[in-house]
Amino acid sequence: MQFKLYTDVHEFYNDTYDVLMRHEAQNLIPLGNIIIGHEGKDKTDWRDPVNWLMATISDAKGIQLTAIMTPPHNITLYATDNIINPEAINCLIDGLKDREIPGVITEKNLAEYFAKEYTLRKGITFKTSMSQRIYELTAVNPGIQKVGVVRLLDEKDIHFFPYWAEAFYAAGSYGKTEMSIPQDADPYLYRIASKKLYILEDNGIPVSMAGYTREMETAIGVAFVYTPPYERRKGYATSIVAQISQLALDKGFTKCVLYTDLANPTSNSIYQKIGYMPICDSLQLKFE
Repeated sequence: MQFKLYTDVHEFYNDTYDVLMRHEAQNLIPLGNIIIGHEGKDKTDWRDPVNWLMATISDAKGIQLTAIMTPPHNITLYATDNIINPEAINCLIDGLKDREIPGVITEKNLAEYFAKEYTLRKGITFKTSMSQRIYELTAVNPGIQKVGVVRLLDEKDIHFFPYWAEAFYAAGSYGKTEMSIPQDADPYLYRIASKKLYILEDNGIPVSMAGYTREMETAIGVAFVYTPPYERRKGYATSIVAQISQLALDKGFTKCVLYTDLANPTSNSIYQKIGYMPICDSLQLKFE
């Protein structure tokens, strides 16, 4: 097994793109990230590849394991064709040496295998941050009732959007209600300027939001789904996700991909009603 560490994101992109595309929806995060790095249009925050960890483990047959980490985020892995090769895992752990790895997010079986081996070698432990399911949609259920009107988020929404964004981040831990109070407008204005976030209005009042994340060759990520607690159970989240999913398909994407928290039965039920089909389970594990 050969461990290869990359400093050139374009070389990494060229070596790994076709491999990762074998499971495009599953590899939403690594694919989306290497596209961001390869295109080089946005280097804000974690998006500058100069700080990334990029590695492959190969044998005579080709790449067996792909790894990318965009600090401060967890390392993301893909075992080629979802075949876990223990020798490749050990080779990666050897290659990582003393590099700080906060955790891993990837397909469930690979995440568990890597975490057990890594923490055993390092003399540390791991815990589950989130159990997730990855869904893919190729057609929106035509029977979905689409209430309200969808529009792009814009700068006039700055009076409420930062609070919704922080509430969304807080809800990343299912059931959590404590949230940060927005201080600086810049990170929220950056999100608005991306023109990837949408608001659902009912009678002119914002009631829900959702948006796009990473764009790939044929797929696009859907995320940032949030409805204030006092506006829930009215079909708003279903409506906005259905509408922006259809919008993505109309733009030429053949599939929409999203992650759900398995601890939240409501969201998993909503997405399946819209037409999202489960692809695989994913784990977010934290090392400590």
